This record gives sequence, structure tokens and C-alpha cells, in this order.
Amino acid sequence: MVKVDLSGAQEFFELGGPQYAKAAQAHRTLADGTGAGGEFTGWLRLPERMLQKELKPIQTAAARIRDQAEVLVVIGIGGSYLGARAAVELLHRSCKGGPEVIFLGNGLSPDAFTDALERLGERDFAINVISKSGTTLEPALAFRLLKQLAEKKYGAAARKRIYATTDANKGALRALAEQEGYERFVVPDDVGGRYSVLSAVGMLPICAAGIDGRRVLEAAVSEMRELDRRSPDNPAWQYAAARQHLYRLGKTVEVLACYEPGFRFMAEWWKQLYGESEGKNGIGIFPASVEYTADLHSMGQYIQDGPRNLMETVVHFQNSASTVPVPFAMGDPDGLNYLAGKDLGEICRSAAKAVKAAHISGGVPNIEVSVPAVNEEGFAALVCFFEMACGISGYISGVNPFDQPGVEAYKKNMFRLLGKPGC
Repeated sequence: MVKVDLSGAQEFFELGGPQYAKAAQAHRTLADGTGAGGEFTGWLRLPERMLQKELKPIQTAAARIRDQAEVLVVIGIGGSYLGARAAVELLHRSCKGGPEVIFLGNGLSPDAFTDALERLGERDFAINVISKSGTTLEPALAFRLLKQLAEKKYGAAARKRIYATTDANKGALRALAEQEGYERFVVPDDVGGRYSVLSAVGMLPICAAGIDGRRVLEAAVSEMRELDRRSPDNPAWQYAAARQHLYRLGKTVEVLACYEPGFRFMAEWWKQLYGESEGKNGIGIFPASVEYTADLHSMGQYIQDGPRNLMETVVHFQNSASTVPVPFAMGDPDGLNYLAGKDLGEICRSAAKAVKAAHISGGVPNIEVSVPAVNEEGFAALVCFFEMACGISGYISGVNPFDQPGVEAYKKNMFRLLGKPGC
């Protein structure tokens, strides 16, 4: 289970009854589905639903993808790809027997698209296109281009290599999938895109990559039960209440950090989850991320001595899968023999303690979030924890954590500039 350590924030405030009372009320609102956006809280029960009804056909399709393709091209944007990419990059050691996964449809750069095609080369590929509507510009364009490439390479058999994850009943992609005979999976109506990683949206690419999807979902079921605890011991309460209290004290930017480079797209998923859920009505904590220790040599100066509107949340994996002892060097040419025999993980943990102390002394509150290991259980626990805490935090702040009205503003301008009919 996820653990939260608030000791690094205690110098800045005393978290107690009033904050937890707000968390308790927000949790009741979330669990009962009585708040704004309550119709989109199906993710609370999603892991159990997936295990009971949807995992088996996903695993069957994933096995077929592994048989037919050296590369799986996942086409989606935002919540339609970030969760899957977070899992594939974080759990790359668990990707056994699966194809390489290339993610497309999350931008409009012609150079990036060309680079992806060059990576694909002449290898056999399958496509998982993910879109509730089928008309979101970036993935729709990418799918049009990849579909043409697949039909040129495989002819009529291309349709057996295309898997569509879309709305159950409506939309352009759903209609095309039915017409062409693509195997279809459902984007749940009661789950918003940024909360959908444990649905078919994320689980088909995760399973196809060779990650044990059953382990992920079983761990998620267990974690969601723990996170439903109505108590100040609930880590989701602790995190949500602390960050909202710090926000009211003027800490308007939250920096998410981790000492594992493979966590990068987990942080990108987290930024969408919290940015879209909380940034509205003129309020909201701005979500940013850094990679330690690399960014200590670039962003470290800003975090240590810049504007004091920052709070820092650091994700730790308590146990490493690998050990790398530092060797002894004759003559000590680099002056590092004082570290000889120590494991690289031990050195990293010492660096983390030093960073925490320095940033706190510099005026940056520190919240630590930890799970035992980089594995399926750790990934599932973090997904459930951040989702639950996000829903609670959003309701504490007074916003609807499940809509995103501001996302449409740029689209109207863009379609008008591109000459879309009716715009």
C-alpha cells in the first residue's frame, strides 16, 4: 500500500482535525457520487469490473498482437495514452515477450511522425487506436496515416491488425470499427479519460507489452479497498488535505519528483490528472515535475532559492531490483574510494535525504509518497492513490474534478484557422 510521510511539511503547518474533516466530507461526496461530475466516478469500481468481465478478452487480443506484430503502434492523446505509456516505461523490466510499443497521435510534429515511421521500418505491426469520439484531431490524423500504411502493407488483412478502443454506442471511430470489422474495446461512459488507465484504454497496451495485467488489476482492487478507509490514516486523505492546506498558505506550484528515470511518463500522467481536474474557476495548484538526481543540476537552483510558492512531492520506491556496488580504485584517482563497497542505491537514498533537508531549509515543504518496489503492484498502487487523492482534493477545493471545459477553447480557434466546415 502507498505510504505518505508529511514530516517534511510539519515545519510549515500543523495538519489536524479541520483539514481531515474536509477530506472526510470530500471522500463521502466522492464515494456516494453526489458531487459535481459524480456520473464520472466509475473508476472507483473499475478494477473489480475489469477483473470480472473485461480482462480475459483483453488478454486474448494482447496474445494475438504479440503473435502478429513486432511493433504495437498505440494511437491516442492525453488520457488515451499517458497511463499506458507510464506503465510501459516504468515497468519495462516486466515487458516480457511483447512487441516494442510506439506511441503516436499525441502531437502534430511532422518530424516526430517521420521519426516514428523510421523506427517502425519494415517490421510487422499492429495498431491500437484509442479515442472515444474518433474525431480528436491529433489521433485521428495519425490513424488515417497509419491505416493507409497498414492497408498498403497487408491489404484486406490490415483490419485484423487494428484494434479500436472507443465508445460503446456512438462516434466516428465506433462506426468505422463496426464497418471495417476491427476488434473493439470500450471506453467506459462513467470514467473520464484521465482516470481510464485501468480500463481497456490502458490495459490492452499494457498486456500486449508483456506486463501481467492480472497482477496490476488484483493489486488495484486491494489498493482501492484500502483507500476507501474513512480515517486520517488514509494516505489519500493525508496527501489531499496537506496539498490543499499548503495551497491556501501560498504554495501554488507542486513539483513532483522521483529518483527513477522510468517514472517520467508517470509524472506526465500525474500532471494531466491534477491539471485537468483542479485547474478551473481561476484556482488550482499548478502541477510540475522534475527527475532527480539529474534535475538537481539544472532546476535544483530554482527549487532551492527561487520564489517560495513551491511545494514538493517526492515518490520513492523502497526496494531496488538491482544492486550496483562501487568498486575500489587503486590510487583513488577520482577521490571516490570513500564510497567503495557501498551500493548505488544506498548512495541515492543518502542523496534523497540530503535534498529533502536542503529544500525544507530553503522554504519548500516536502511530502513523501512511497511504495515497496517498481513492479505491477507498485504501479497499480500509485495509480489508485493519485486518482483517489485527486478526487478528494478537487472536492476540498470546491471544483468539479471530472470536467475540463477549458480544453475546448483552443480547439475552436484551431478549427477556424484550419477551415473546418461550420467553424
